Amino acid sequence: MSLLEKVEAALDTIRPYLLTDGGNVSIDEITDDYVVKLRLLGSCGSCPMSIMTLKAGIEGAIMKEVPEITGVEAVNLTDADDLNAVLPENMREC
Repeated sequence: MSLLEKVEAALDTIRPYLLTDGGNVSIDEITDDYVVKLRLLGSCGSCPMSIMTLKAGIEGAIMKEVPEITGVEAVNLTDADDLNAVLPENMREC
């Protein structure tokens, strides 16, 4: 199994949770120093909680399943102070 396939398999373990909130993730690249660069899609791309999703969920899942990976970064991370950021529907009542 290639490194890309391993990372995709790790992402598949967390995708159901992302899809529940209307989001998803795709791999832009894996660098020569084994950093996975991801693109947050759907509501994950515009949610102020996306940094928590990236670090606590996505990065943890990848690094647990693919120990060769040294880091995970999002190429389009939403800043929590972004006025255009929106919460997923199920978090708006919190």
